[in-house]
Amino acid sequence: MASEYILEMRDISKKYGENAVLAGVSLKVKPGEIHALLGENGAGKSTLMKILSGAYKKDAGEIIFDGQPVQINSPRQAQELGVSIIYQELNLVPQLSVAENIFLSSLPMKNPACIDWKRVYSDAQTIIDSLEVDINVRSRISSLGIAQQQMVEIAKALNHQAKVIVMDEPSAPLTDKETAKLFKTIAKLKSEGVAVIYISHRLEEVWQLADRLTVLRDGCVCGVLNREE
Repeated sequence: MASEYILEMRDISKKYGENAVLAGVSLKVKPGEIHALLGENGAGKSTLMKILSGAYKKDAGEIIFDGQPVQINSPRQAQELGVSIIYQELNLVPQLSVAENIFLSSLPMKNPACIDWKRVYSDAQTIIDSLEVDINVRSRISSLGIAQQQMVEIAKALNHQAKVIVMDEPSAPLTDKETAKLFKTIAKLKSEGVAVIYISHRLEEVWQLADRLTVLRDGCVCGVLNREE
């Protein structure tokens, strides 16, 4: 029987010396769900997501992705599974174009020695247009504002066919107008079956966006709630 969850992190633990950063933390996310991950600074949110991304190794527990147990040992492996994480410090190359950033690790080739630039720009523009944002994919990243750069990060995730996208405080640097556009994009991702794990300290955003939320405190889960609760 297929699982109703795209992602299950079961009883994840992580210690640094004698300090237990995570103590048996579980997180379940459904396809097309916006799942808020809440907690004070130091609660363990970033550590849990870095384990999901392959940046950190867990000490115990298991990860089930799309119904299968997986070992995520590197960010590339997480990406290949369908997990993308958009950190507050965006992971883009300012000197390169939007299209080059979207396809940075997977540039289409005409042959082993020749990049298919026509396809790079065409495919990148198709992805950007699907997000309903006005960005020229030939523009350099350095010429874009933070909100547009976030959209490029989302486009990168979609290019890698992400099934789960983690957003870490994405609205923090944005204006109200830019945040509204971000929320519209998140709603579109949800409608297409992409799960979004949304980390925020702004409870009004959680009320607007999240279907469910998991609350961490001192490395433990202290609540899993539906939005109306």
